[in-house]
Amino acid sequence: MFKSNYLSNLFQEVKERYVTQPEFLQAVEEFFDAMDPIVNEDPNIEKHAIMERLIEPERIVKFRVTWFDDNGKINVNRGYRVQFNSAIGPYKGGIRFHPSVNESILKFLGFEQTFKNSLTGLPMGGGKGGADFDPRGKSDNEIMRFCQNFMQELYRHIGPDTDVPAGDIGVGFREIGYMYGMYRKIRNENTGVLTGKGLTYGGSLVRKEATGYGLLYFVEEMLAKYREETIEGKKVIISGAGKVAMHAALKARELGATVVAMSDINGYVYHKNGLDISLIAKLTENNPEFTTQYKDYHSGAEYGKSPKDVWTKPCDIALPCATQNELPIESAKALVKNGCYLVCEGANMPTTLEATHYLQEKDILFGPGKAANAGGVAVSGLEMTQNAMHTPWTYEELDKKLKDTMKSIFEKSYEAAEKYADPRNLVVGANVAGFMRVYDAMVAQGVI
Repeated sequence: MFKSNYLSNLFQEVKERYVTQPEFLQAVEEFFDAMDPIVNEDPNIEKHAIMERLIEPERIVKFRVTWFDDNGKINVNRGYRVQFNSAIGPYKGGIRFHPSVNESILKFLGFEQTFKNSLTGLPMGGGKGGADFDPRGKSDNEIMRFCQNFMQELYRHIGPDTDVPAGDIGVGFREIGYMYGMYRKIRNENTGVLTGKGLTYGGSLVRKEATGYGLLYFVEEMLAKYREETIEGKKVIISGAGKVAMHAALKARELGATVVAMSDINGYVYHKNGLDISLIAKLTENNPEFTTQYKDYHSGAEYGKSPKDVWTKPCDIALPCATQNELPIESAKALVKNGCYLVCEGANMPTTLEATHYLQEKDILFGPGKAANAGGVAVSGLEMTQNAMHTPWTYEELDKKLKDTMKSIFEKSYEAAEKYADPRNLVVGANVAGFMRVYDAMVAQGVI
């Protein structure tokens, strides 16, 4: 499978051990695939059992969350926190509330987060958490009660110098606020233990925009380096309608691109002359769905009931911003057929490994999520700094820091790709660049 016997044998062991965790296995395979060029060159990686240690979380916390709904019925959900690697700093990563949440998904996310956080240059380790709770259709009071009960267990395992969670799918300002309020009550302290907070109690400007904006800043770097172009005039497809996709669309428009198609869980909307991004922003303000309502305002657009069909439309640039494995091989082939020449991931692992390989074989520029969507955690790290200093920065200062961080991440990834593979292979570049910092820290701290 890999050129390295060490990686091949280890991956076989991992497959046998975690046969019921497909998302985690996919993340490990993609990582090993990218690391293959360097492992044989550095025998210390095997000597120090770096890979064996990296793929095992330092800690997994599982707990029961019991809460009352508005009818007085008792409900029980499962909560998790995967603290993957703290070699370079406190665990850092989002909390996800979604019915699909399980140990496999959270391990894949925490594993990816380790290298993503490393690429930012900030002192943050990797972690992820969440619950199989679905906030859709719940009242504010039900969500508040769930968040408070979730935090009554989680608070034991987090802290500003231990583990600093943030938001993710199903967890926004509202949910972070409810969780932070309970943490503050239990601990009787105001600390930067959560990021993505409201601006009135320690939150940061640019945080809600950061992942989407950062994605476009990364795309700009790719276009400048590989094509000596800007994004102005390019036709863009974006999947998803959450905060990442929406702010990516707004920034793409601001930079002069035309967003021709977007999707949500109900389907997609396409218009070759460009979508009404301001309307979509308004429709998704409180709920990441818009396609069923958009047709009431623009009947001339094309509508489809399958979100995956959004990738069958012509474009220059495709930005998958919804969820894992949303872009399979069939969609990759459709993008290539219709003239797409750049794919950049705004979600975590949205492109299957088979599709990634196909895009690379067809010489499509490909920006992996662990580099391209690091803007959110970068600004989360800056929120931690502001909390520690008790000093907020301005919007302009933070936007510049975000842009500089994304430029630095691209440059690190490009340089590693040029050294270990091919200058266009940012998958190898991002993985190697992220790995090296964690590797050095692990060796320096001994076997622990």
